[in-house]
Amino acid sequence: MTRAGTQWDVAVVGAGPAGATAAWAAATAGARVVLLERSTLPRYKTCGGGITGTSLRSLPAGLQLPARDTIREAVFAHDGHRERARSFQEPLLRMVFRDELDAALVAAAQEAGVELRQRTLVRGVEETAAGPVLRTDGGDVLARAVVGADGSASRIGQHVGVVCDQVDLGLEVEVEAGARAEEWAGRVHLDWGPVPGSYGWVFPKGDTLTVGVIAARGRPAETRDYLTAYLRRLGLAAAPVTRDSGHLTRCRAPGSPLRRGSVLVAGDAAGLLEPWTREGISFALRSGRLAGEAAARLAAGEPGPAYEGLVEAELGAEMAAGRRCLRLFERRPGLVHAAISRTGRGAAAFARISRGETTLARALGHRGVAPAVGLLAR
Repeated sequence: MTRAGTQWDVAVVGAGPAGATAAWAAATAGARVVLLERSTLPRYKTCGGGITGTSLRSLPAGLQLPARDTIREAVFAHDGHRERARSFQEPLLRMVFRDELDAALVAAAQEAGVELRQRTLVRGVEETAAGPVLRTDGGDVLARAVVGADGSASRIGQHVGVVCDQVDLGLEVEVEAGARAEEWAGRVHLDWGPVPGSYGWVFPKGDTLTVGVIAARGRPAETRDYLTAYLRRLGLAAAPVTRDSGHLTRCRAPGSPLRRGSVLVAGDAAGLLEPWTREGISFALRSGRLAGEAAARLAAGEPGPAYEGLVEAELGAEMAAGRRCLRLFERRPGLVHAAISRTGRGAAAFARISRGETTLARALGHRGVAPAVGLLAR
């Protein structure tokens, strides 16, 4: 334990994937790190829990993923119609519960020397001559650098001035699979929904199915009706519900700040996620690693590439591609469905992106693809 009043090299706020990875990365780089979490771990988080190949490669070295299922089949539908199954030899995704993933990441951070403080609510941050000070309900925490990873309603993000121009509402239930667990094992279901830009999913996790939908904020009744209809079509309307939750996802506007002085933001706190699918775990892991390494350099007074530039270089093109795909999907969901589910090239691209063998940006960069997407999205 560190003496009260001691200045930390790096203080990280939030023990989700971005925060735990940032803490691990900073500690691995030699920094003395404290990780502040408002809840008691493990704690439930609304999340589909799909782990892509990119996410797998972004985990701390040696971490054993607490996977509940491995996915080799995807079933696609367009608002309950034109259903088509595609099977693949190599895994597409792994499925996790977020509380188990977060616990594994925090354990890796602690093994690297990070001090975890649970039940510590950060109410704000203040820049001082000595470094940023976090005002918490357990007293002030002084650090040389801070990483804010405290979710989409981030207090640290407010301090940095993060601007988001896309806000979506996700609704999710976890239901008991019961006798249908074997039927769903190894298979996900994706449904392009009736609300523009919406889609639904079923992710199997052993005896539990995670079923959710997401759509632009502002149409809560329609989004709830979509989830109800989706469950009914799948024959899951009567399945016992163990969790029922909702959350807002916020996507960073281009050019939005990622740093203010020695205070950085990562993951949902920075609005870093893929705008079309709203996939955020891989963005959290990658931005968390970059933020932790950058914070360690700041704390040590060492030169190095700017955090903002690193994020733009690694994640910016993917977010821009996601925006283009979302515009196309909002206008022509049937075309997107046909391209992925009915053509071999579309199904192969979906698989390669899921496995992390390519990115959405690179897929759109193929000759003739980007102009076609732009034209069709008008």
